[in-house]
Order: sequence, then C-alpha cells, then structure tokens
Amino acid sequence: MEELYQSHNLLVVEDSDEDFATLIRVIDRVSTLKITIHRCIDGDDALDFLNLEGEYSSIEVRPSPNLIILDLNLPGTDGREVLATIKHHENLKTIPVVILTTSSNPKDIDICYQSGANSYMLKPMKLAHLSESVRMMLDYWFKATILPL
Repeated sequence: MEELYQSHNLLVVEDSDEDFATLIRVIDRVSTLKITIHRCIDGDDALDFLNLEGEYSSIEVRPSPNLIILDLNLPGTDGREVLATIKHHENLKTIPVVILTTSSNPKDIDICYQSGANSYMLKPMKLAHLSESVRMMLDYWFKATILPL
C-alpha cells in the first residue's frame, strides 16, 4: 500500500526539543519509508500550519500531513484543544491523529478518544521501547492502512 504515496508527510506537534530530537532519531533508525517531517512547537503553531495561517499563510503548496503525532501538554492551546479542532474541521478531520504523551491519566485517554483520536500512546521511558512503539506505529499507519489522499 505504500506505493500510493511518493512520500509520507508527518506532522509532529511537540514542544520539547529533546523529545522531538529523540523521536526523529528513532524514526530515522526504524523506518525504511520516505517520510517528510514537519514540526510545530505548540498548539497555535499546529493550527496555523494546518490552516495555512500566520507564518504559514505565504506557503503556496504544503502537502497535508498523512499523520499527526500530537503531544497533549503544550503551551498555549494544548493538545486536547488541537485534537478537538482538527476533528471538527471539515478538511482536517480525516487526518489520523496519534496522541504521544506522558499522561496515563484515564480522563485524558477518555477525552482524547471522545474527541476523535485515532490512537493514544504513552511515551516510553526506555529508548528500546520507544523505538519499538514508533516502528509499530509507522508500520501500521504507513504500511498496513490506506490513508485518505
């Protein structure tokens, strides 16, 4: 199924430079796919990116992400609000959103699934566990499923 896409576009919404750098290293190590990664550092930045507003308004062509990895605890507009906005937006709601967070709070998990999250994953503390989780996530979303174009 990966032949449907020349490149996979991944939007990572993560405020932590360290967590983002670790995620990129893991993706580079575990994936054989061609993935273009875009990063937004907070919820407002992510919504601007997705809606081509703010600093992104001058971009003429920006492929929509095929997948969004979203942290919950973001400064400003938090991940819960970003998720709800995405899933209520006619042009964005079909983009799969994977929550990748440190929160194992059952209330957060419930809110995210009620708001339309496609998956909820905990950030593992051990690099080996993170590598395996990211590999499985990318394989599932970019190899096993057919995503909307």
